[in-house]
Amino acid sequence: MSNPLPEARAALEAAGQIPDAELDIAAVALQFARVDAPLADWHAATQHLTDIARAAVQMAAADQEADAGNLLRRRAALAELLHGNFGYAGDTATYDDLSNANLLKVIERRRGLPVALGILWLHAADAAGWEAHGVDFPGHFLVALSGRGQVVVDVFGGGGQLEARDLRALLKTFAGDSAELGPDTLAPMGKRAVLLRLQNNIKVRRLRDGDLAGAVACTEDMLRLAPDAAPLWREAGLMHQRLGHITAAILNLERFLALAPDGPQSARMKGLLDELRQRLN
Repeated sequence: MSNPLPEARAALEAAGQIPDAELDIAAVALQFARVDAPLADWHAATQHLTDIARAAVQMAAADQEADAGNLLRRRAALAELLHGNFGYAGDTATYDDLSNANLLKVIERRRGLPVALGILWLHAADAAGWEAHGVDFPGHFLVALSGRGQVVVDVFGGGGQLEARDLRALLKTFAGDSAELGPDTLAPMGKRAVLLRLQNNIKVRRLRDGDLAGAVACTEDMLRLAPDAAPLWREAGLMHQRLGHITAAILNLERFLALAPDGPQSARMKGLLDELRQRLN
């Protein structure tokens, strides 16, 4: 079997040059997944995404009220499609399993994290021709269907609608009793930001498990998709420094400073960069 890593990483780099609105979010998520699960059946997963898209098109054509803009009908139709027909659910039993953030494994197991399931929701909604976007809710990724108003959906909890009181309670669960809904709580996310949130789950879990080399590799894959994400260049530089990869650390920190020369971390990174350069002399 050929090594899928070069092909997958080349696809991520190509996606990094595409405008956000033109990204095929599920296809890019599969490329990330191929890097971490090279033996998984990528072609079967691609066919499965096609099956979801085809079913979503048929669903929209059959439900004229939903296709005319009824957001409640759209939510119910997508929930039935993904959680009913295809059997997807949030993994409450082994939430921290890395498989829950790998779309290939999510498709195999029909279980995943909120953001992984959300990518499938966004994929199906896009196929149906319905507006939808991710919501960077504190501690819990959500999806919003939009048009004449907005309906917020808990994709991890089976696709139920979240009213203001539900969102308030959810926010307090993750951010504390003093937290209140604000104008930024339901801020929409672009596709690239959703994909980075997916991969961030892998990076954080690897750091927690002491797999620093795996965490920096994940960060570098994220940078293939988002080459102008200054904070990621800084993170990669610091991880390479901890690994003793001085040249790589310098290159990453130089890129960070080129993108954020006057940011809050810039002065500290300039000092660190000088120290690293002296170590090479």
